Amino acid sequence: MPLRNATLHLTEELLARSSVTPLDAGCQDLIRSRLSALGFACETLESGPADFRVSNLWAKRSAGGPDGGGAPAKTLVFAGHTDVVPTGPLAQWDSAPFSPSHRDGRLYGRGASDMKTSLAAFVVAIEEFLVDTPTPALSIALLLTSDEEGPAVDGTVVVCKTLTARGEVVDYCIVGEPTSVERTGDMIKNGRRGTMSGKLTVKGVQGHIAYPHMADNPIHRVMPALAELVTVRWDEGNAYFPPTSWQVSNMHGGTGASNVIPGEVVIDFNFRFCTESTPESLQTRLCAVLDRHGLNYDLAWTIGGLPFLTPPGTLVDAVRDAIRDETGLETQLSTTGGTSDGRFLAQICPQVIELGPPNATIHKINEYVALADIEPLKNIYRRVLERLHRQAQA
Repeated sequence: MPLRNATLHLTEELLARSSVTPLDAGCQDLIRSRLSALGFACETLESGPADFRVSNLWAKRSAGGPDGGGAPAKTLVFAGHTDVVPTGPLAQWDSAPFSPSHRDGRLYGRGASDMKTSLAAFVVAIEEFLVDTPTPALSIALLLTSDEEGPAVDGTVVVCKTLTARGEVVDYCIVGEPTSVERTGDMIKNGRRGTMSGKLTVKGVQGHIAYPHMADNPIHRVMPALAELVTVRWDEGNAYFPPTSWQVSNMHGGTGASNVIPGEVVIDFNFRFCTESTPESLQTRLCAVLDRHGLNYDLAWTIGGLPFLTPPGTLVDAVRDAIRDETGLETQLSTTGGTSDGRFLAQICPQVIELGPPNATIHKINEYVALADIEPLKNIYRRVLERLHRQAQA
């Protein structure tokens, strides 16, 4: 039987590993050893250049157990990342960020809430579930990466492409991102907005500022177009998403001299868009504004992730019920916040949600998780397994 406080102990073991992106620092090996003992087939998929080598773990236990015969069954994936962001100034931490410490009912350490507590809760929830249900009617998998907090090009997206090439089907996915606000389970993410960035270069003619008729100031040229773009209503959003937003993040122009009209200006901007818009529709509408103002420009686009949405259904309902039974809370569905690896998983899995502990201290100095939030999170994950197993039996 799993030991009391097994989730806390595993969390502490993970926190003690300095796994700043792209390092895994042995976290996946620790988890692999626990899963292998349960009959999971574990596979490491490394990716990236030698100086930024990323470790990915794919572990799966088929329905019915290791010898279940591969019978068709729904698959639930727990997904997350073992990498953490840099600590920041060590002198500002009240305790060493990779030496887990307890103070005032809290567990401190880099990654405590984002997201090593969730990883430990995944593992212990599976262990407890399999003690009571050694031959589940549900296949269970874990997908872990050490490249979520970084560029995110050699992590989850690589595993998803590998699974697609193999023809592996994933039905449900829970990402362990810290989604809660005050208490574990008070909020889950059932979708995320897409992100698309643009680098706009507007061209002019450099010249002496005293002779503007002999030059063409690209900053002056672009200003009316920017003023119009600020007022555009890209869409109205929907029941799950706020309207798409457009924001300028940087503007660079000029030589640094006060008497030179610049030859070009470079503007960085970003769309955070909902499912009411597509990258193509947003690109077309923005370019139409630039063209209407007669600008001479180059424009490079980068799509960081597409929006995804999991409406109420099998997975959302199972998670809602599990949270209610464990905590008494009626969870709030939300699509707010930045991007996560859910954007990649949603391309291969029809139902993706994110559920983890409170996120108030993520990426901050003295990151922590409340001790009172750890066991409920593990129990919620276990209850979801139990519900999906019962549905698979029906």
